[in-house]
Amino acid sequence: MALTNFILTVAGVSAAILLLRSDVKHSAAIFRRNVRQIRHWLEEESASTSKATEKAKPRELESQVPDKDIPKDKY
Repeated sequence: MALTNFILTVAGVSAAILLLRSDVKHSAAIFRRNVRQIRHWLEEESASTSKATEKAKPRELESQVPDKDIPKDKY
């Protein structure tokens, strides 16, 4: 009886390990595929952003120094 219990325990543990191992491999493959897809989306987004930035007209920067043409009040 003890030998049968031992054999059944070993068989059950082995089956569980095989199932978990294949499940972990499958999950890792899905994770790698998802990471690749997200990386692809980010590259597309950064490329479209850089294209939009290149097409946009540059804004004129406002000078920090006040114009000299504007008369100041003397009091």
